[in-house]
Amino acid sequence: MQLIADLHIHSKYSRACSKNLTLPNIAKACEIKGIDLVSTGDFTHPAWFEHIKTELKETTPGIYSVKNSKTKFILGTEFSCIYKKGGKCRRLHLCVFAPNIETVGKIIQKLESHRFNLASDGRPILGIDAKNLLGLLLEIDENIFMIPAHAWTPWFSVFGSYSGFDSIEECFGELSPRIFAIETGLSSDPKMNWRWSALDNIALISNSDAHSLENLGREANVFNLEVEKTPNLYAEIRRILKEKDKNKFLYTIEFFPEKGKYHFDGHRLCGVSFKPKETKKLKGICPVCKQPLTIGVLRRVDDLADRAEPEPKNKIPYKNLLPLKEIIAAAFGIGDKSKKVEAEYQKLIKAGKNEFNVLLNLNAQEIAKISSPEIAEAMNKMRNGEIKLIPGFDGEYGKIEIFSEKEKGPKKQQSTLF
Repeated sequence: MQLIADLHIHSKYSRACSKNLTLPNIAKACEIKGIDLVSTGDFTHPAWFEHIKTELKETTPGIYSVKNSKTKFILGTEFSCIYKKGGKCRRLHLCVFAPNIETVGKIIQKLESHRFNLASDGRPILGIDAKNLLGLLLEIDENIFMIPAHAWTPWFSVFGSYSGFDSIEECFGELSPRIFAIETGLSSDPKMNWRWSALDNIALISNSDAHSLENLGREANVFNLEVEKTPNLYAEIRRILKEKDKNKFLYTIEFFPEKGKYHFDGHRLCGVSFKPKETKKLKGICPVCKQPLTIGVLRRVDDLADRAEPEPKNKIPYKNLLPLKEIIAAAFGIGDKSKKVEAEYQKLIKAGKNEFNVLLNLNAQEIAKISSPEIAEAMNKMRNGEIKLIPGFDGEYGKIEIFSEKEKGPKKQQSTLF
């Protein structure tokens, strides 16, 4: 049985996040999306922790659910560590998972004893070395595990071009063996990461980092797991990631990395973006304003990679997907926020069980039968990678066009997906 897991999201208490992000709402949205297991996010925030204790009941060790929902929750959060090391200011975002609510309570107590302000944000800023934080957490419970979030993002990540490190060992030292997975982030995919041999023994996971219900599941992980037949699902997921168990870890669901906000180098205000080779020719300087360009994920991977081509042998595979509403919008030639798109989306969800079932499992004939030939065609083009990609850069999402101008024809309006 396939279990789809999104292990990195946020609550309404995180900065720039929707007020609709409550546990019951998240559970309901996950059922519509087809997400079986989701992180609680933000478990150190006092109000959110109270919400967790009130709304969630433990169903199996380390796994929780809200009343009248089949969605399962794992206790997870994200920390922002800002500190100086090696003569540089480091800014890392780190996902942390706990085996039960009692352990979360101990984490909160320990952090409060260090005078960290946990009420300021769902993703609190901690002035502590990432290695020291990991050591502190492991003293509380050996079953806690940490995964560097969106590992390549320029500003806040373990390998970020502006504040990260050049290896896991440089960051975590003797505790490096405790880091057995990284989150690739929206602007990179596994194929890019395969170019660096230092990651050969690291599991590559993908999550939404959702700040709204709409973005839940935009990236996810697919496991071969049956909840009812897994006595300790928390421990089993930890084991699967640590051992890179290909029999249990089937594949990841990915954004097209070009759609991410930091894929190419560039300057958003100047309206210019570049491939890594072009940036090198420009010596990293914007030709418009003459200031340093924002170095994106592709360039950073290029700098650290030691293989010209990716090495897919013995790697966990992946699938690139677009959100269903964007596919519908492209077929209609209208914006994905329109009432027509919403109505068609609800129709497809009702007939197709959930969004991931439609995206992953229904064939073109089945989709055409419950919607239209145009939507089935758009779905096939997405699945086959027959789309135009305009990479994002410097904080601006990339654009993806499913239908070319010729394919749109006289009756179709332009549809550029953001």
